[in-house]
Amino acid sequence: MASQNQSPQIDRLLKIMARLRDPVRGCEWDTAQTFETIAPYTIEEAYEVADAIERKDMAELKSELGDLLLQVVFHSQMAAEADEFTFDDVARSISDKMERRHPHIFGDEAGTMTNQRWEDIKAAERGDAGSASALDGVAKALPALMRSDKLQKRAARVGFEWHDVKGPKEKLEEELEELATASDEERLMEAGDVLFVAVNIVRRYGVDPEAALKASNSKFERRFKKMEELAMADGEDFATLSLDEQEAYWQKVKGLEKAQG
Repeated sequence: MASQNQSPQIDRLLKIMARLRDPVRGCEWDTAQTFETIAPYTIEEAYEVADAIERKDMAELKSELGDLLLQVVFHSQMAAEADEFTFDDVARSISDKMERRHPHIFGDEAGTMTNQRWEDIKAAERGDAGSASALDGVAKALPALMRSDKLQKRAARVGFEWHDVKGPKEKLEEELEELATASDEERLMEAGDVLFVAVNIVRRYGVDPEAALKASNSKFERRFKKMEELAMADGEDFATLSLDEQEAYWQKVKGLEKAQG
């Protein structure tokens, strides 16, 4: 149920979702959904928001934020039907959390917000909630690189961390050797160990591993497409070229990028 002071458009959206989920008059697709079936769409919409931001497309961002808000409304409607919580409860929960996590703004504490202070507040919340491990609360649905980064940061907060970057560099060499000699059954885990240590190294340089790999993916995609374009302009089929010929195009693309600054 919408509150009296709620935005008319929020109220409208809540009513639309309630109608779509109506067991008699609703949409057959919407009424068939569960938290589990909707969750992948929620994740997808969050990525589409990020994509619109990266492209600096404000019109698209407005649309994608609407799609993401719909996901919150959808989950809230299903929860209300199960007598678990409502959309108002969701809004109240995040409002309470934001006030609690900004005691220097909404409370009597002095000082400014820092990453360390934010993490200390979150750690205190986990303790109050009965978390037993420093790793509790790191969502399993996060992208693997991002989750690895968060797990390692949590472990480092309680002292489980190499003293300097030399440690993980040596460990990476060890893990690469183990991957090279791994059996078929061991290869998946050993490959994961290589990536896990690589995340540690990147993190020690103050770099977000998820953002770093995303940037490298974009660079590779841009350069590869340019290679194909140059080969086509030369009347060549890139896929039929030898590796040395393809490498020559790769170096040409790198040279063009360097010349362009």
